[in-house]
Amino acid sequence: MTSDPSMHDRNPIVILMADDDKDDQLLTRDALEESRVSNTLVVVNDGVELMQYLRGEGPFANQDNPWPGLILLDLNMPRMDGREALAEIKADPRLRVIPVVILTTSKTEEDMLRGYDLGAASYLTKPVTFEGLVDLMKALGRYWVEFVELPQAHHDNDDG
Repeated sequence: MTSDPSMHDRNPIVILMADDDKDDQLLTRDALEESRVSNTLVVVNDGVELMQYLRGEGPFANQDNPWPGLILLDLNMPRMDGREALAEIKADPRLRVIPVVILTTSKTEEDMLRGYDLGAASYLTKPVTFEGLVDLMKALGRYWVEFVELPQAHHDNDDG
């Protein structure tokens, strides 16, 4: 089996995960490591922290927060849930370019339709097993790092 050298030329992306479940945070981190996806995982605990991180406010003010290439968003969180955070992200011209993947336990069609309607790039149900999560992180890593072209900067660029 030969290795495709172009796969190694791609820069790893920062994955920003918003999820209040500490076990899911830990399992996702472990699954990313196990899947050999060389991305940085940054974790926030709810939609309020997610928006503060993206805007450099509150506990994230005056810090050099790495700009995410992808947001993994849980729907059911305290303070501000994933639906509210997604609506706020997609309403902000500076933030709406960041792809948001909903990663949740909810399998309801209403949540799925609403997620896509609000601008989610994908809607994924959290796997039941750790092996399933590893497989999902491998697929996510391959897709978002190797195949998708993402904007490199988060500042406004009128030159196109």
